[in-house]
Amino acid sequence: MKANWIAAGAMALVLLGGCKQKTTQETVSTPTTTEKSSTTVVTNMTPEELGQLGAEIKKKPGEAKRILSEHGLDEQSFEKAIRKVSSNIEESRRYAAAYKKAS
Repeated sequence: MKANWIAAGAMALVLLGGCKQKTTQETVSTPTTTEKSSTTVVTNMTPEELGQLGAEIKKKPGEAKRILSEHGLDEQSFEKAIRKVSSNIEESRRYAAAYKKAS
């Protein structure tokens, strides 16, 4: 699990230098059945907040699940938020600056 967090942070930093700014459109599908399905919590955290959260997880990898749950996230939603930030060069810079500052 620690490797996943390190990989997610490294991916964000690599994409910081090599990404071209592009626009993406995200679609959301709503289940139409009454079956139980897992839902991912979507939060609107700023790149700075994500950077601080990433640095906190790096400092305390054993408490990653607790730290994420305190912010309304799970591992998948955190990774999704990191990928979204990584797709925008300016947001990537903001994330990296906050991550470095909080480390």
